[in-house]
Amino acid sequence: MSLPVVLRPAADADVQTAHDVLNQARPGSGARFVAQLRRVLERIEALPESAGVVWQDVRAVRVKKFRYVVYYVVLADRVEVIAVFHGSQDATGWQSRV
Repeated sequence: MSLPVVLRPAADADVQTAHDVLNQARPGSGARFVAQLRRVLERIEALPESAGVVWQDVRAVRVKKFRYVVYYVVLADRVEVIAVFHGSQDATGWQSRV
């Protein structure tokens, strides 16, 4: 079952912040992060229920080679990404977005 993936505005802002932070630390790493994130989103689109549920109906999948996690919910007609958080961030930050 393939479903379109939509980033909520807060998740989109998370991606931009991660891109900027990574580029400041190492030029070019922001673009590599976005490329890996696209792969994750394509996988979620193709198999939205393949990742495990981590809280209520929220699923999570890690971005390879980066310590970021994509948190999302599967709805009847789409997948909504609610957050893209660094693994060390407090979970209550993304949980408050549900």
